[in-house]
Amino acid sequence: MAHAASETDLSVTSLFGFRKHIALITGGATGLGEMAAQGFVQNGGRAIIASRKESELKATADRLNKLGPGKCQYVVADLKDKAGCMDLCEKVKKLTDTLTVLVNNSGATWGAPYDDFPEAGWDKIYALNVKAMYYTTVGLDALLKKDATADKPSRVINIASMAGVQTTDVTVGSEGGLAAPGHGTFSYGPSKAACIHLTKMQASKLMPDHVTVNCICPGAFPSRMTAYGFKEAMETLLAGQPSGRVGKPEDFAGVVLFLSSLGSAHMTGNIIELDGGSTQSGFRSQRKERASKM
Repeated sequence: MAHAASETDLSVTSLFGFRKHIALITGGATGLGEMAAQGFVQNGGRAIIASRKESELKATADRLNKLGPGKCQYVVADLKDKAGCMDLCEKVKKLTDTLTVLVNNSGATWGAPYDDFPEAGWDKIYALNVKAMYYTTVGLDALLKKDATADKPSRVINIASMAGVQTTDVTVGSEGGLAAPGHGTFSYGPSKAACIHLTKMQASKLMPDHVTVNCICPGAFPSRMTAYGFKEAMETLLAGQPSGRVGKPEDFAGVVLFLSSLGSAHMTGNIIELDGGSTQSGFRSQRKERASKM
């Protein structure tokens, strides 16, 4: 039933409280996943992080538990195939019988020349970036639905990339960027476009069960995946940023927390571009045009 605003608690603590959240973040030991996990822990939530390397998981969990006031646990998982996804799901079920948030963040990229791009660079990228997202969500279906209601739905947050909506990662060519000069991430962008469409399909499928599904498309953020570009081509990356800076942890964690909050309970199927306005403003092409006229 509808409620008048006068009968509703619209305080920040009500709309944006996270102490009851239990969130699984794949790829949670480093980069964007670590940012998301820290957001939950620092706001009193419980984060379960998953990735392949136990040493990195332990280091991140230890750091986050010292920050508190929430809690961080970890599970070792390799999502390269369906069996790996099911193994993750079984490990998570031993830690909790309910999830309020699933952040599908695990991913990889592959750069190679256009005319010599290996088949493995397609198979591995699609397996981890798309197939694993699907099987992990399906495998945790019961946990997500367990305590979900129309007013307080559970959340699936798929992490795609601006590479799924634009072609900058392969058009910078000889300048370099996120791949070495002369190389392109030709399988990465299409895999992230698939993440975006999968999000819309999942949103349609799961909303009747009180599970929202939204997608974040980050631009340039510090992570292992962007390490080459940040080290070798930062000037090129910054040339495409109207703000003159790349993404920061608070930019990403803030959106993850919003999509997990009571304040976003009526949102599903949304694709959020998180690139500082680079793509919408056409800033890179404007820079090139200005330079050509000088």
